Amino acid sequence: MTHTEFAPGLRIAGITPPLRLTDFKLIAFDMDSTLIDMECVDEIADAVGKKPEVAAITEAAMQGDITDYKESLRQRVALLKGVTTAQIDRIYTERLRLNLGAAELVAACKQAGLKLLLVSGGFTYFTDRLRDRLGMDGTRANVLEVQGGILTGRMVDQPWGDICDGDEKRSMLLQTCAQLGIEPRQAIAVGDGANDLPMMGVVGLSVAYHAKPAVIERANVSIESGGLDRLLDILVR
Repeated sequence: MTHTEFAPGLRIAGITPPLRLTDFKLIAFDMDSTLIDMECVDEIADAVGKKPEVAAITEAAMQGDITDYKESLRQRVALLKGVTTAQIDRIYTERLRLNLGAAELVAACKQAGLKLLLVSGGFTYFTDRLRDRLGMDGTRANVLEVQGGILTGRMVDQPWGDICDGDEKRSMLLQTCAQLGIEPRQAIAVGDGANDLPMMGVVGLSVAYHAKPAVIERANVSIESGGLDRLLDILVR
C-alpha cells in the first residue's frame, strides 16, 4: 500500500481519518515488541547465555526471512532447556515493561466497549499475566513444558494445535469475531512482525507498530514514532 503522512511519525494507507473507535468491537494485540518492549524468548535465552543465538533467529522470523515460524520457535525453545521458572519470574517482574502508550490505548478501547485479545507467538507464562493485569478478554499463546521447575526445551500441545503462529493468530481472531457475532471488518489488529500479517490481512484496520518493513507495507496505519496511543490520533472517541 502507498502510505501518506497523517502526522509526523504516523502514516496511513487505504483509510480516511478520522474513524470512529466505537465502529470497532474488537482489538487484537501481538505481545512481544508490540504490547511490551521486549522479545520474551530472547530474554529467557539470556538466562542461559544464549541470547545472541536466539535473538538472531527471532529477528529473521520477524523479518519474514524464515518462512517456517513453527520450526524457528522449536529451535529457539530447545535452546531454553535448563532455565528455571524462578528465572522466568524475574524476567517478568524485572524486565517486562509495557510499551509507551499501551495502557492508554487499552483503557480507551475498553471505555469504548471493545473486547481485547492478546495473540502471541510467545508464551502463556507472560500472556496470562498481562491478560489479568490489563483486564483483557482472551489470549492465545504457547505453553512451555516444565518439569521440576525447569524448562525441558519443548512446548506442550494444546487442544487448538501445537504452536501459535501467524495462521493460528488469524484463526483465533476470526473465531473470536464469530463468538462475538461481529464481522472481521469490525476488528483492529496491531503487530510488528511477519507472523502478524495473517491476522492483519483480515481485519478492518491493521496497525503496524515500530514494525518490520514487510509489515509496514501492508498496514493501514504505521506508527513510526511515539507510543501505541498514537492510534487514537485517527480514531474519534
